Amino acid sequence: MMDPLSPQVVVVGSCMTDLVSLTPRLPRAGETIHGSKFFIGFGGKGANQCIQASRLGASTAMVCKVGDDSFGNNYIENFKKNKVCTDFVLQTAAAATGAASIIVNAEGQNAIVIVAGANLLLSPEDLTKASGAITGARVLVCQLEITPQVSLEALRAAHRSGVRTIFNPAPAVADLDPDFYSHSDIFCCNESEAEILTGIPVRSPSDAGAAGSALLARGCHLVLVTLGGEGCVILSKEDPNPKHIPTHKVKAVDTTGAGDSFIGALAFFMAYYPQLSMEEMVKRSNHIASVSVQAAGTQTSYPQRDHLPQDIFS
Repeated sequence: MMDPLSPQVVVVGSCMTDLVSLTPRLPRAGETIHGSKFFIGFGGKGANQCIQASRLGASTAMVCKVGDDSFGNNYIENFKKNKVCTDFVLQTAAAATGAASIIVNAEGQNAIVIVAGANLLLSPEDLTKASGAITGARVLVCQLEITPQVSLEALRAAHRSGVRTIFNPAPAVADLDPDFYSHSDIFCCNESEAEILTGIPVRSPSDAGAAGSALLARGCHLVLVTLGGEGCVILSKEDPNPKHIPTHKVKAVDTTGAGDSFIGALAFFMAYYPQLSMEEMVKRSNHIASVSVQAAGTQTSYPQRDHLPQDIFS
């Protein structure tokens, strides 16, 4: 019997400190302009996904590396506030905490520079320290904002132990190691990632189905291609006919991190509601992500369990 207090959702991935400036327009080379607002946020795909799962009530652990600096210390506090186990949040003096400098103009368009920093120093040896948590979880989640081989090693370890895996190939690379496909129970990408991986432009649900079929042919068990406000397309080895699952239309305020909200919610449902069909889990996760886009910020927009309709948890 699993210890209910041990982490049921483990995320191996990235933490980034977001340094955000709001400006009327993006500056040209060599130009200094006045912005209207500056704020510091918590980001990184891995941490985002972990925190959304935790806010829904999952027992979670994060496996990541931050710098031995104020941003790193603040990030550890952020995890603790969100009830995420920090036993495997490691600090290093050899690099700074990952940071994203983000400039957003009046139209909501942005320019982003990411410096991965300490994220790239998470090593296979670090994973060994977390192996008990990884192999004892119900669900493991990985992405590509850390060294890809470290993500793959985590997926292999989970796979060997019968832990269900979600892999989010973001940011996408065209020459992905083939083992990523075969070691992912759920392979979840958005339109642009699907296009980079398959070479198939994704402009519609039928395009997403074609890209998903190409990914199944590479050894994926189940593919989800997310389409933002259009919902997502699901297909699997068992049912290779692509199925479009639309989402309810909402007025979006800020879509940053919505894909991470979706994946964090999906990890929660896979861990705690395994009796639901994948289609039902996706519908509920879509709903949670659609709540997140109606508020500003990334993690600040992620809903808590008690702020959601309770039939989502029945």
